Amino acid sequence: MIHIVNGDSIGSKLHAAGVQGEVLVWREMYTFGPVSLQPELAENRLRRAAYMEQAFGISPLEWISSAEAQERPLAAFREHREIVLWFEHDLYDQTMLSCLLRWFALQHVGSTKLYLLSIDQFPGIDLFHGLGQLTPAELSTLNHTWSEISDKQLALGKKAWEAYVADHPMAIVELLKEDTSALPFLHDAFQLHLGRYPSVRNGLGLVEQTTLELLAAKCHTPVQLFQQISNKHHRLGLGDLQYWFMLKQLSEGRDPLICIENDVPTPGLHDSPDQFLQAKIHLNERGEEVLACRNEWARPSGCGSWLGGFFLGDNRSQWRWDDVNAVILQK
Repeated sequence: MIHIVNGDSIGSKLHAAGVQGEVLVWREMYTFGPVSLQPELAENRLRRAAYMEQAFGISPLEWISSAEAQERPLAAFREHREIVLWFEHDLYDQTMLSCLLRWFALQHVGSTKLYLLSIDQFPGIDLFHGLGQLTPAELSTLNHTWSEISDKQLALGKKAWEAYVADHPMAIVELLKEDTSALPFLHDAFQLHLGRYPSVRNGLGLVEQTTLELLAAKCHTPVQLFQQISNKHHRLGLGDLQYWFMLKQLSEGRDPLICIENDVPTPGLHDSPDQFLQAKIHLNERGEEVLACRNEWARPSGCGSWLGGFFLGDNRSQWRWDDVNAVILQK
């Protein structure tokens, strides 16, 4: 048996929880950077590795080696009688789940059985962020509660990944009109993803808008901001490195909206975050103007942002999110 999990935190706890079998930690973040229909192809992996180097300072060799290391046991899945996927409700996990379901949908699984454990709550936890919150004792109560993955779930996961990596949001819009109940958390996660597109009001995405609102409410440290964002938008499953990159984008380029004290740089994967975490962050006049919807943010180009398969370089994008009516519009 092999368990595919969403992070090192849960991976390190499973054996302590008495869960038998090998553990494969899927170290990816498909909510960040360029994604593609076949991420395992060399040209797609190189493009993603180059972006991660620019965004997080991760060397392409390190990124590619990590990707290949996790794909080897996946390719050997037929050596196991049972495969269990552990993925929760948030966008971070639902994209990983969709990618893996598509991969398995294209394989001849033979006698191997595929199972899924997917939850959005746990008794005694008021705000459930994910499986990594749980203690080994709590995780042990989930042992063998997984269900066999159906053909319908495989087909839906495949379709969801194909929609997510499309170079326009309408593929997701069309998907969300269908019955997605086979994967009960998919609809809300992908609907939330659409809210990451620039707003029709000021060009800010969901997390950027909330960040400026928090700064206006006198929440000024990176830790405070990240905690508030993580609680308010826990269904995104946003990681700290992703959030630091977003703060970098808000503070740099031709149209910065915030000021980071003493121009302290945002940390990459291998940087010490101490100085950054102690710095104060403030709205500048331009940020106040955009927050008040008197103008819109001109996103920095350069490294840019990706929303699934759609590249969001600046606000010349034709796609905008209307949060009042919860629809994607063409500019």
